[in-house]
Amino acid sequence: MKIAVLKETAAIETRVAATPETVKKLIGLGASVALESGAGAGARISDADYTAAGASVGSRADVIGDADMVLGVQGPQVADLKGIKRGAILAAILSPFNDRAKIDDYAKAGIVAYAMEFMPRTTRAQSMDVLSSQSNLAGYKAVIDGAEAYGRAFPMMMTAAGTISAARVFIMGVGVAGLQAIATARRLGAVVSATDVRSATKEQIESLGAKAIFVEKVAGIEGEGAGGYATEMSDEYKAAQAELVSSHIAKQDIVITTALIPGRPAPRLISDAQVASMRPGSVIVDLAVDSGGNVEGAVAGQVVERHGVKIIGHGNPASRMAPDASALYSRNLYNMIAAFWDKEAKAAVWPADDDIVKGIKLTEGGKVVNERLLG
Repeated sequence: MKIAVLKETAAIETRVAATPETVKKLIGLGASVALESGAGAGARISDADYTAAGASVGSRADVIGDADMVLGVQGPQVADLKGIKRGAILAAILSPFNDRAKIDDYAKAGIVAYAMEFMPRTTRAQSMDVLSSQSNLAGYKAVIDGAEAYGRAFPMMMTAAGTISAARVFIMGVGVAGLQAIATARRLGAVVSATDVRSATKEQIESLGAKAIFVEKVAGIEGEGAGGYATEMSDEYKAAQAELVSSHIAKQDIVITTALIPGRPAPRLISDAQVASMRPGSVIVDLAVDSGGNVEGAVAGQVVERHGVKIIGHGNPASRMAPDASALYSRNLYNMIAAFWDKEAKAAVWPADDDIVKGIKLTEGGKVVNERLLG
């Protein structure tokens, strides 16, 4: 089985889908691995590092031509897969809800497309979950970005010249990114609070030493939504949450928003009026900016200032930590391939009735086959 790894062509994408570590592991299974020259440059991995691990390096046409499986970070356009054979598997983050035309093109080209972000949130698939691995780093990076922009100390400092108060950090949305943001801000010494529409997250917030800010007397979501995400809330809950947040956010130094709803624009959590209520010099980090943003006035790829408040809208935050993000992402891919590896065939075998395969497979036999995209 030949596995090809492509150099990413998307803007601000510096991650790579394989590292020398995972190349060695894939070769150890019995696969051959070929990488497009320069594939690891953004993650500070040289072609020589890959060849030392046992991979071959060449042009895109050379590595893709007879590949049985192509690995990527962001799903390439079909035009960038020229020469791929029909029936080959493409595994990457494919964004099917945002770019359905691309998925249809994969089907027409005979590509079997696996969307890694559709990985089921199950115990068995936990080590393959790219959303968790990348969101973890994004939550950490959000706090670091916020601290840099804030320009003041995070912990309380008692000196002979007087006391410096601890920074107040508010996390909105307590998924993987939010939990990591809480933990990171706490380690830096901030006073941390957090909120979420899922009432089940209250215990998680408090276990990390943060204060849980929750709407009272209006029912939220008791458990998790599909795939561990929140679902859309009632108008009554939204109104109650907006009132609660408005009174709390005005007292905060840094706010980090992480809320996403799969297949839909990111929910609006902070209005322009709420931004204006914050003290000048405060900072908001919007981790959902690539999906429309949680914050009114946030701009993807930019840091803007409104009412004296900096709103950070860095796109693709995980790629801003490309070496670590690539290490985790490539392990997710390896773990998936290894789970389906047949030693005798020296190839991965993908049972059609397997929950993981059914969850991530978008196209096969010239058709879109995933239930989430049909209807």
